[in-house]
Amino acid sequence: MTKSTLEVRPEHDSRKTSAPAERSRHRAEPAKAASPLSRIAAGLQGSGRRAAVVATACAVLIGVGAAGQASEPATTASSSTGTESAAAPADGEPKLSFEKILVSAMPAPASIAVTAQSSEEKPAEEKAPEAPAAAPAPAPAAAPEPAPAPPVAVDDPAAAQAYAASQLGTYGWAGDQMQCLVTLWTKESDWKTTATNASSGAYGIVQSLPAEKMASAGADYVTNFRTQINWGLNYVKERYGSPCDALNFHLANNWY
Repeated sequence: MTKSTLEVRPEHDSRKTSAPAERSRHRAEPAKAASPLSRIAAGLQGSGRRAAVVATACAVLIGVGAAGQASEPATTASSSTGTESAAAPADGEPKLSFEKILVSAMPAPASIAVTAQSSEEKPAEEKAPEAPAAAPAPAPAAAPEPAPAPPVAVDDPAAAQAYAASQLGTYGWAGDQMQCLVTLWTKESDWKTTATNASSGAYGIVQSLPAEKMASAGADYVTNFRTQINWGLNYVKERYGSPCDALNFHLANNWY
């Protein structure tokens, strides 16, 4: 029979095994606490709420900005000593970029359709304001008509007697009455249209007194012998009945 030999394993020196661990623990620098910005970014990553990201970003920019600026020198000094690896979180959380989180949380910009302007299109030319129409020139004032020349009295005994003879039949008288009429008015005025009695003011062929009485036959009694004869024949008719009766009265009284 063979002897079974109990082998006894040599005891390991616990100091030897623990020494390296202790040395490694002493060598490793204590884990740097996560910065407030990293913890906020990690917490917001799980929520997925974009509105909270925007609100938190504003709070971080306003409230934590000063703290981040104060810790910037310390971070720069630690990076120069080669301890960047120790700044990573102890729990293995990945380092997040706050800028990436903020950009991913922002809503995507709406697409904007851009239409290229055709090179042929030209800006509308401004239309020059039309000049106001010129006002029509005023028509030249019509020259005033010259005042009519005042009528001029014409002494024409022959024409006056011819006109008187043509009017006898109008009053119902015969032609023999014309001789009496010629004698009567020759004695009064010599058949002159402008004959005037200097003492009494009687005027015209028939010697009307006043002269204005003849205006009943026409306004031109001063210059027109026809107007004077018309008035005188009517006077003889109404007062004496005929030229011969008027002549007889005149021969007896020197007036009629």
